[in-house]
Amino acid sequence: MLNLLLATVVLISGPKGEQTISAADLAALPRAEAALSDHGKPASFEGVVLFSLLERVGAPAGESLRGKELTKYVVVEASDGYRALFSLAELSPAFSDRKVLLATRRDGKPLSADEGPFQIAVEGEKRMGRCVRQVTAIRIFDAK
Repeated sequence: MLNLLLATVVLISGPKGEQTISAADLAALPRAEAALSDHGKPASFEGVVLFSLLERVGAPAGESLRGKELTKYVVVEASDGYRALFSLAELSPAFSDRKVLLATRRDGKPLSADEGPFQIAVEGEKRMGRCVRQVTAIRIFDAK
């Protein structure tokens, strides 16, 4: 039963606790698109801006994201143990116009079983190393 649960929700944790988000929850939130290059082939991803999900668990935003708050970072975990790291500032719309999504669709279709049901889509990166597939958890940490 646990594997089924992990396959259908993603855990998001931060300073104000944890939330589990399902694909249905994401579908009810404002959507965004990001264009990427997947090994030289164009790909279009659709999902929710990752930072908006991080705000739900207490990520500092806007003018609050300064000083020691800039030492916070985000680790994205996949079902196979793969992980990628982002600074919180690079995900914030106050610092960058680049879109980073928790995606549920690629090229107008639901993500394949190999990719989803959740995948990070990072607009503007030359390699897809941080476009984590089969995301199970997204956690905010403090580098202190």
